[in-house]
Amino acid sequence: MYLIFVLLLGLHTDKSVHVHYIETAPKIDGIIEEVWLEADSAYGFVQHAPYEKEPPTENTVVYVLQDDENLYVAFRCYAAEHSPIACLTADEDYVAFGIDPFGSKITGYYFIVYASEIIDDGWILDDGRSKDSSWDGVWYRAVGMDKDMLVVEFKIPFKSIRYKKGLQEWGIQFMRYCAANRETSYWTEVLQAEDDYISRWPRLTGINPQATGYYFELYPEGYIRYDRQTYPDVEDTIEVKPSLSLNVKWDVTPQMTLNATAFPDFAQIESDPFTLNLDRYEVYLNERRPFFLEGQDIFRMSDFGQGKGFFDPLNIFYSRRIGKSINGDAVPIIGGLKLTNKSEAFEFGMLGAYTDEYYIDDSLAEPNRWFGVARARHRVLENSDIGLLVSSATVDADDYNVAAGFDGVYRKGANQYIVQGALSDRNGKSGWAISGGHFGFHGNFLALGGFEVVHDSFDVSSMGFVPWAGRAQLVALFGPFWQFPTGFLRHLLVAPGIISVKEPGDDNISNVGVIEINPNFRNDWGFDFSVYAGQYFEADTDYFYRSVNLSTWGNLLRNHIDFGFDYGYCYNYNLDILAYRGSNWLSYRYSIIPELAIGIDAHHWIEWDVDNTVYAMHPSMRPRVDIRFNADMMLSIFSEFVMYTPGTELNDTDLRAVRTGALFSWNFMPKSWLYLALNDYREQDDTGSLEPQYQIGAVKVKYLLYF
Repeated sequence: MYLIFVLLLGLHTDKSVHVHYIETAPKIDGIIEEVWLEADSAYGFVQHAPYEKEPPTENTVVYVLQDDENLYVAFRCYAAEHSPIACLTADEDYVAFGIDPFGSKITGYYFIVYASEIIDDGWILDDGRSKDSSWDGVWYRAVGMDKDMLVVEFKIPFKSIRYKKGLQEWGIQFMRYCAANRETSYWTEVLQAEDDYISRWPRLTGINPQATGYYFELYPEGYIRYDRQTYPDVEDTIEVKPSLSLNVKWDVTPQMTLNATAFPDFAQIESDPFTLNLDRYEVYLNERRPFFLEGQDIFRMSDFGQGKGFFDPLNIFYSRRIGKSINGDAVPIIGGLKLTNKSEAFEFGMLGAYTDEYYIDDSLAEPNRWFGVARARHRVLENSDIGLLVSSATVDADDYNVAAGFDGVYRKGANQYIVQGALSDRNGKSGWAISGGHFGFHGNFLALGGFEVVHDSFDVSSMGFVPWAGRAQLVALFGPFWQFPTGFLRHLLVAPGIISVKEPGDDNISNVGVIEINPNFRNDWGFDFSVYAGQYFEADTDYFYRSVNLSTWGNLLRNHIDFGFDYGYCYNYNLDILAYRGSNWLSYRYSIIPELAIGIDAHHWIEWDVDNTVYAMHPSMRPRVDIRFNADMMLSIFSEFVMYTPGTELNDTDLRAVRTGALFSWNFMPKSWLYLALNDYREQDDTGSLEPQYQIGAVKVKYLLYF
């Protein structure tokens, strides 16, 4: 049987599926009707994990149809040996498919439906190496399930996506995940050491969208917000303010989209988790606001993809600078405008925003400021690209910050090469920066590395994130990468290397040796263990740097767990001395019943000196309860406890701050939401009492009107 499968696979390396046109649309109800049987089908899936290149334990057939307005996809997932599992709060079966409607071989959409009917969608970037879940489209799904079959139907309106007009062949890929045996299979072969590259996707032929007009969204948001601020020796201030904001999205052409926002409110966004920063550099924070999330893939310099931490791109645009936080409050945004275009070989984007003045005690803390960014990227050599990015933040002719950057990426299979450069000007002070890197396989060896040189005067602090002005750095690791087709070990990397750094303000070069050991097991557990040691120069100090790090992850009781530690001897910028420091962490969520899960994120930082005298410990815990009433309705409740222990005196541990919040969300229609949010923050005062700082309550409705 296996030999027959291999022979058939060899005959179908260039797979394609033809779209069958229909007059009468199928009913999206989780049932394979007779109309589906008229369609061309995709079958002969190949296992990706736990055993790559093997036939899957269960068969899967996918049907594809279209009419003038919509693309229809149906998965028929046979389950003779492993009954499908549906669970709102734990590991469950799901299916997914991706499309490249631009013919770009770099960028595409993905659509995921879980057995519980939870959905996910977004962009696939960098030829499959990265994903961006910020895109939120209007589409429909239905699930039908019994003990020996899972059926999932998709309906994707053509006006909800962008596509190259007249292109009759799209890239397409199908994927199925079976939770019972944690098996993943694709329509085509995808190796575990690689990603699902868009440039290798099969073809969807005969596609011919006939949707008339262009998609237009009118997205009003209404909210009522209650704010109570508490100040020492002053009466509390209470403010109840109703407000209305407006978002507009218009697909000017099938490739071009215009977004606009006026007086946006982001009150429903959960606060950033507490992090103790003992480093000299600012902490990078992920974007959470919808207007800046959607389309953010265009306004970024190239990277190697998720999970590649050896390279820092030159982020000369960092959207968190717009409406930045001051003392826990956000600078108001008056409005924003964004235009993006994607086509087969070219994409560009322009974004502009204007922020309001912000006062603290009648003193101007932040003036009105204009932000702008423009990006152009051109595909070359099939799935590589080159691009330009320009960004700016301007108050007036005497207070401005502008930067221009260039980047190029060469991709060939699993190998990637990146080069970047940028120039900056802040109020007449100019600077430059260059960086680059490589990730790829050379026989049975994996090579990864990156370099950067950032000039002392390079400054993008008003609109970007490159905080290490004056730093030069080289990272290089090279070692054997073994793959095991059978047995408990899936693959193993042993990578020795070196890191050379010239820190800002120091003329000496630090050289640190490193060895990284990274095994991944067949049961989806794995760990990354690394040791660093070498002579280091920083803060006018010469010392022997050393650290040991362990990060472990896996699946425990059908829920993901992540834990580890990091211990080292280095310069502590919090205490301004050489000292030991360490951290331990744990992240886990457990599903009690399908509708209820509890979880915790815990972190523990320790600082101590060469005499093993502990200066302080900083524990933090973030317990959370998630209640999923159904796939579209959820209640989350969390508390964050930040503590401080002087030395090892556990009895003297202080509770420094407590943040408690609750968020109810209901996706009652496509892209239409009801939010109920509560937030309470308390902080220790000079007397040691935990005093209220603010309480916020908000009711918000986002309703989509689309044409």
